[in-house]
Amino acid sequence: MSPIGVFGGTFDPIHYGHLRTAFEMLQALCFDEIRFIPCGDPPHRGTTFADAALRFRMVDAAIAGQEGFVSDERELRRDGPSYSIDTLVDLRAEFPTRSLGLILGMDAFLGLPNWHRWDEILGVAHVVVAHRPGWKAPDMGPLGVLISEHGTHRVEDLHDATHGRIHIHAVTQLEIASTEIRELVAAGRDPRFLMPDAVRDVIEETGIYMRELNE
Repeated sequence: MSPIGVFGGTFDPIHYGHLRTAFEMLQALCFDEIRFIPCGDPPHRGTTFADAALRFRMVDAAIAGQEGFVSDERELRRDGPSYSIDTLVDLRAEFPTRSLGLILGMDAFLGLPNWHRWDEILGVAHVVVAHRPGWKAPDMGPLGVLISEHGTHRVEDLHDATHGRIHIHAVTQLEIASTEIRELVAAGRDPRFLMPDAVRDVIEETGIYMRELNE
C-alpha cells in the first residue's frame, strides 16, 4: 500500500518537536513518506504570523535532505478555510490505492469531535495519534466509541487497508512550542537549537516574528 503519513499544521514556525514526531512515525510505522502540509487558512487559529509562502519556505528548509519527508502546498493553493477532511479527500483522489495516515497530536485528537465533518475522516484515512508514554486513551464519549470500533495496535493494519483504523503511538515529546519561539524572537533572543539552522536563517533573514509581534 506504500502508506503516506499526512502531517498538517500551521508550522508558524516549524521546529524540532514537529520534525522528531514525524521522523519517529516514519520509522516506527514504516510510512513510505510523510507529507508536511502547511495550513493555508486555519479555521481554528485565525490569522497566522508568517504568510503562507513563508511558512512553506520554512517547511521546505526544515526537511531538505531528509529521505521520506515531502513538502506539500495543496492547502496553500486552495481558497477558503483549510479543513483536514478536504485535504484528505484531495489526497485520496490523487492516491486512490495507497494507505493514508493522518498524524495528530494528543490535543488535536481530543478536540477531533469539534472538527469540520470529523466523522468522515476515517472514511478516507487512518488516524494516527502521537502521544506521551503513559497516556491512557479515552474510553468514554465519541472518541471512546471510535477507538473501541476502529482502534488497532497492529502497524500492519495501517498497511493492509487504505483507511478506517485508529492507531495510538508513543513518541518522544520535545517541549517546544511555536508560540514560545515567536515570543523569544520578538524579545531579540536566538532560537538556535529549537529548529534546524536553515529555518532559523529564514527567520533571521526576513525578521518575520520580530516585525509582526511588535507592530
